Amino acid sequence: MGDVASSDRPWLARAVALAETARAISSPNPPVGCVLIVDGRIAGEGATRETGGPHAEAVALAEAGASAEGATAYVTLEPCAHQGRTPPCSRALIEARVARVVIAHPDPNPVASGGRAALTAAGVRVAGPLGVDDLLRRTVTLQLEGFLSAVRRRRPHVTLKVAQTTDGRLVAPTGRWVTGPAARAAVHRWRAAVDAVLVGSGTVLADDPSLDVRHVAAARQPRPVVLDSRLSIPPSARVVHRGALVVTTAQASTERADILRRAGADVEIVPASGGRVDPIAALRALSRHGITTVLAEPGRRLAETLLAADLVDRWVLHLADHGSGTVVGPAVAAPAVPWRLERQGGAGPDAIVHLVRDRTPDPDLEAP
Repeated sequence: MGDVASSDRPWLARAVALAETARAISSPNPPVGCVLIVDGRIAGEGATRETGGPHAEAVALAEAGASAEGATAYVTLEPCAHQGRTPPCSRALIEARVARVVIAHPDPNPVASGGRAALTAAGVRVAGPLGVDDLLRRTVTLQLEGFLSAVRRRRPHVTLKVAQTTDGRLVAPTGRWVTGPAARAAVHRWRAAVDAVLVGSGTVLADDPSLDVRHVAAARQPRPVVLDSRLSIPPSARVVHRGALVVTTAQASTERADILRRAGADVEIVPASGGRVDPIAALRALSRHGITTVLAEPGRRLAETLLAADLVDRWVLHLADHGSGTVVGPAVAAPAVPWRLERQGGAGPDAIVHLVRDRTPDPDLEAP
């Protein structure tokens, strides 16, 4: 395995930029970018297409045609060695007579991994992956967070959004909205970047939200997901007509399930925990539906349930100052586990803080 040279980095960065264009469309496949370079020029490039479509390497090879022979391929994720909906990308690179492959991130999926070994066995020179602390590698890890969570934990990556006042209230003193228009627009950008938006039945009953993307150009709409242990939401709910996935338990009425299905929803039955939908079982059910990234926008009870079960990977706090003069911590209870500040900033008059769960590294994912 060769080292990644400084001259490789601009082309890897180009592959990372391409991968970013696939983040909202490739799931459940990982968003990957690929660039083919011949004599210092781009011969072909591409990103993973929608489910069932070609992977990034195939898109780049199709664009390059015969000029791919002797090229260096820059890919953000180790090319797969697995026959799925599409042929193995490692085989496609070998058959195109690519001379060298530079990899940013290893593939931890035991089903699809092995591309690096297959390339090396075929005489293709391979460099990478990058070290875990490398900035490009960390960017790719962020792009792959849904895919990596599915492999590591058999569940989607979960971002929890909580909007509160600085004095710890989840409801604005006056009016409907806790935060202002700029912060609410930021939520729509989050929705546009995930596979699903998750709430509990109480939110649907109280607000009848649509949980869709508005005011933002989106390649696709996220799927609404509702945890509803007794199937209490009505078939007229807007999320039902958007094809919601409703996760419930065996204690729910089969008649209610049939009504919701006829109205447009899918109903998934999972085990109960404490009389309610088991949150771990619910998230694993979402994985079976091809969902790898989730934005949770629940009420207090479900937010605290997700936090208590250590199912939150990113916690986004929207903080609005309504003039009380009091500043407290988060309005929802959370266990004392390590969180790392990812970033913080503002949206209009409101503050936004991003915290990520600082988990013990998984050797299968983090070892170069």
